[in-house]
Amino acid sequence: MNASPSACIELKAGTHIAPVVLMPGDPLRAKFVAEHYLENPVLFNDVRNMLGYTGTFEGKEVSVMGSGMGMPSITLYAHELYHFFGVEAIIRIGSAGGIGDDVHVRDLIIAMSASTNSAMATSYDLPGILAPTASYDYLSTAVEKTKELGVHARVGTVYTTDFFYHPDPEVNVKAKALGHLAVEMEAAGLYLTAMAAGKKALAMFQISDHIFTGESLSAEEIKTSFHEMMEVALKTAVHAAE
Repeated sequence: MNASPSACIELKAGTHIAPVVLMPGDPLRAKFVAEHYLENPVLFNDVRNMLGYTGTFEGKEVSVMGSGMGMPSITLYAHELYHFFGVEAIIRIGSAGGIGDDVHVRDLIIAMSASTNSAMATSYDLPGILAPTASYDYLSTAVEKTKELGVHARVGTVYTTDFFYHPDPEVNVKAKALGHLAVEMEAAGLYLTAMAAGKKALAMFQISDHIFTGESLSAEEIKTSFHEMMEVALKTAVHAAE
């Protein structure tokens, strides 16, 4: 059995991880993607119930695995996937809260960069401010796939926060004023981890609620409305490296 140093990932006998991994936060979402979108999915990890599967999409191998919530969790899994299991690219697929005036529920947001209130970037000891940024080849492929599929998407900056319940009630007002499209909890950490590893990363989100308008989707609507993001992410995963 091939296990990571943290033992958070332990490959089951006879399994492997594809070079590109889709990462929702919820491991049950990973299970849903595997069962509904991949052909012949095989479970490769279930340590701590962080389910991971490898299957094929359009004849090419793709893996999907949960990441948990927040930067500490996604960076743990991303670091191990990049450094110990030969993963070349991770595509984050998740939900986010809209904050932009022209952002609405069900909109697809593709994050070209991610501002953050986390101090994680300071650990890389770059004089100045390190900007967490998507990999352009994956970003451009995702945009191309949205056009092919007729999916309405916005490309821009998101705000990655360490707080689900932030103590400053004006933080989202400030983020909106600076042009951020949405607020979420993982993209900046994923981008920093990929940059440090010399690997690829992209984060995309569908808007489940809007912070200022009060628009929101029910749990059932979220389940049925995120098909567009899954299609874009999967097609990006199998075509970006071509």
